[in-house]
Amino acid sequence: MPPTASPTESPSAAPAPTTPAVPVPTTPAVPVPTTPPAFTGDARPYGGGDPYADYRTADFPFSHLADLADRRLGAAVIAANDEFFAERENLLTPTPAVFDPEHFGHKGKVMDGWETRRRRGASARTPHPADDDHDWALIRLGAPGIVRGIVVDTAHFRGNYPRSVSVQATSVPGSPSPDDLLADDVEWTTLVPRTPVGGHAANGFTVSAGQRFTHLRLNQHPDGGIARLRVHGDVAPDPAWLAALGTFDLAALENGGRVEDASDRFYSPAANTIRPGRSRKMDDGWETRRRRDHGNDWIRYRLVEQAEIRAMEIDTACLKGNSAGWAAVSIRDTAPDTGPDRRSTERSTDGDTGAGTDGGQWTEILPRTRLQPDTNHRFLLDAPVTAREVRIDIYPDGGISRLRLFGSLTPEAGARLAARHREPGS
Repeated sequence: MPPTASPTESPSAAPAPTTPAVPVPTTPAVPVPTTPPAFTGDARPYGGGDPYADYRTADFPFSHLADLADRRLGAAVIAANDEFFAERENLLTPTPAVFDPEHFGHKGKVMDGWETRRRRGASARTPHPADDDHDWALIRLGAPGIVRGIVVDTAHFRGNYPRSVSVQATSVPGSPSPDDLLADDVEWTTLVPRTPVGGHAANGFTVSAGQRFTHLRLNQHPDGGIARLRVHGDVAPDPAWLAALGTFDLAALENGGRVEDASDRFYSPAANTIRPGRSRKMDDGWETRRRRDHGNDWIRYRLVEQAEIRAMEIDTACLKGNSAGWAAVSIRDTAPDTGPDRRSTERSTDGDTGAGTDGGQWTEILPRTRLQPDTNHRFLLDAPVTAREVRIDIYPDGGISRLRLFGSLTPEAGARLAARHREPGS
């Protein structure tokens, strides 16, 4: 009989300054597939109405992956050589850029993004900037990882966007300063070679470097404005840090956990359930549409590696009239993860059992249990259970804000994670 969870509460309560410019690093470019569509040229001047009506974008093949540059994960723009018109920090704002056509300040039009002043040449005879003139910003990733795709978003920058952009990346341990990162001995890898971009568009680039990075350098040639930067990829945690912790949240995004599939993403993404901290408002969790059938909703997770789970939390914070009524949790110990490249071919549809294509039966560790609205429910397992995948079923619909799975890696999993850290892709 598999161990089951018991609440830790009573039975009646529980169920319920500017840095000088330096040359762009001259490193070999990593080949960039041309799958995403390319946008070039100006957008039309704003003519009123919805500013996003003529916005150019596409469905990028990497957009389902975590944003490693998410401010909510701890990412930051730690330096930029120029931010005269608009602050560099705007690059990592989680929400889409906004546009107010009548908002002007002492320096001119106020833009929701990072915008530099117009570059000029050396003299009246050479008024134009040199070909290698550019502005740059240094970004610390919130979670180090393997970058799969980058979006340089020029939303609302219609005639003041850069002619082209480029992106480099490096891996430096600890908490390096901008001066440390700009030192001559730091090696940078080109993820996106200098490439033309379009105004008022989501300019996407597929990346195939396959290395773990901690910091990025975004360059705009020769100047201009960028609204947002998104860096999609797979979190690659430091195994030494996880080993030192011993017990940690095995499903947490920052620790390398991920959502593999979900029955419904109508109101909010299922990946919200493994973000840091507690939910602060309703859309910071996972909420499904109202069911009009007799099915139920679910999320399937992949843990950072094979691990022993000893305790869990199901949080319905900020979900008051729409929290899930009941929840059950199941686990299975499938084949060893081959690294962040591994992808499930499972597709979510109503009525899907979530059995997946990897084989193995699900073992229930928390039977269907009543949940209370706006409450953090804690459960202790009678004995540790070994798993690589976890599934939560909610009944009949609604949402949860967070799922936490506490435990530690098995010795074999720790060795595999350390090997992938030394040689990504192994």
